[in-house]
Amino acid sequence: MRKKQGKLERLLEVPEEVSSIKPKMTMQGFEKLFIENYQSILEYQDIFVRIKTRIGIINITGFNLKLNDMTSDDVMIEGDIDSIDFEKIG
Repeated sequence: MRKKQGKLERLLEVPEEVSSIKPKMTMQGFEKLFIENYQSILEYQDIFVRIKTRIGIINITGFNLKLNDMTSDDVMIEGDIDSIDFEKIG
């Protein structure tokens, strides 16, 4: 079935970022981070957030961090973001 989806996506010329399971991050300044295609929130504090994705874990540190505009696939993190680092799985 995965092969058929790939052929269909190519036929319809669907961009890879739309059909991919990889996380996509969009940052606005140092105050907003939008993450698409996440699996779960592992840890949440106002100074540290850990987000699990299919390919690894995203660690966000800062101050006054809040989770906003959450859906089952997307999350917006707002606050004073100091750093973002990654832990690859596998």
